[in-house]
Amino acid sequence: MTNSGVLRSLLLLAAVVFTGGTEMSLAHEHTAGKTVVITGANRGIGLEFARQYASDGWTVIGTARSPDRADDLKDLDVEILQLDVTVPANVDTFAAALEGRPVDLLINNAGFLARGGGIDDVDIDNYTQMLMVNAVGPVRVTQALMPQLREGQGKQVINITSQLASIGHNESGGYYGYRESKTALNMFTRTLAAELGPEGFICVALHPGWVQTDMGGAGATLTPEESVSSMRTVIDGLTADDNGGYRSYTGETVAW
Repeated sequence: MTNSGVLRSLLLLAAVVFTGGTEMSLAHEHTAGKTVVITGANRGIGLEFARQYASDGWTVIGTARSPDRADDLKDLDVEILQLDVTVPANVDTFAAALEGRPVDLLINNAGFLARGGGIDDVDIDNYTQMLMVNAVGPVRVTQALMPQLREGQGKQVINITSQLASIGHNESGGYYGYRESKTALNMFTRTLAAELGPEGFICVALHPGWVQTDMGGAGATLTPEESVSSMRTVIDGLTADDNGGYRSYTGETVAW
């Protein structure tokens, strides 16, 4: 092995450290100087994204509606900003706080699920809230951060969607509001990709799998660590050919 190869191996071995009792993964190389914005970073998938990216040396900006109560996020080496994606003035204030700071990767993760049964059980207020959080919110945030994203080197927008958004896979019904809002998010992803692709952007809708979070429940098949590590592998491997895609955490294409 060459001297440079030995040095690289030693650096990779040295990267195995423990942060808050969680071992850093060697599946993703240390990346200094890059910035990621993660909405809804105070719990679940968003929190795990924040943990892993921070551990790998990224500058992490995590958002929460109530930062004072985001205790787990406070334990990480991240910057925490208040954000409610449903409040236009709040989004404007958030974007102003990041003025002049390039953003390489935006992960629109903040989401809301109100469970319900059939059409007779649909609560229109909950339905509307899911549309506002899951579909309109990412549009607001992405629009507000376009100057920062255009300044960034990564130019990636990842919208956390769901397989429940797939029209082709919907043979069971239910999940009114959640399905529709995430399907709208998928179309936003596709539209954004078509517009921004010529600028070098890669915009992808990414399904995290069934994850053990407050939303997914304890019976889910994936831990947040497993889901996020797999999604990061997908994100790391994205190319211009993937722009506008609808992908699973496994990297497979999901039917629209």
